[in-house]
Amino acid sequence: MKDKKQQNRHVYWNPYFGGFLLGLLILFTFYMTGRGLGASGALKSSVVTMVNTVAPTHAQNNTYYSKFIKEGESPMNNWLVFEAIGVLLGAFLSGAFTGRLKLKVQHSPKITSKRRLIFALAGGLLFGLGAQIARGCTSGAALSGMAVLSTGGFITMMAIFGTGYAVAYFFRKNWI
Repeated sequence: MKDKKQQNRHVYWNPYFGGFLLGLLILFTFYMTGRGLGASGALKSSVVTMVNTVAPTHAQNNTYYSKFIKEGESPMNNWLVFEAIGVLLGAFLSGAFTGRLKLKVQHSPKITSKRRLIFALAGGLLFGLGAQIARGCTSGAALSGMAVLSTGGFITMMAIFGTGYAVAYFFRKNWI
């Protein structure tokens, strides 16, 4: 007989329930902070901090970086940074409690692990660049924007899903 940890190994939450919880989280975030969720702001704070640490003169003279640098305050002292840390910690704990915490590259049998990692890195970099150009990521611009019925939130979500569907045909052999 399998032990309880082995039985629960592949049990996932219902995605609709996860979406419901995400909606409640967005409402709670608006109530507590006056803003919605977002993750790309944490990356921006990290980059500004690194640039300011390595080249403080450049960071203070740069129009973009200087907006986020204040005397006596760290750009890392931002609630979005703590949100991103919480997401990573939550994912780690979820994997640990369900017995799915291990290093593994999931990929189609038609491609190698190396190709999967290259495509994942390229996709992540493009999505991160797009989030900065759009002034928000999926959670910040799309979900939080849609929660307040922002036209930009709906356009962002349609652009994300539309682009995904448009390019899926060309990359399908990497996944099936």
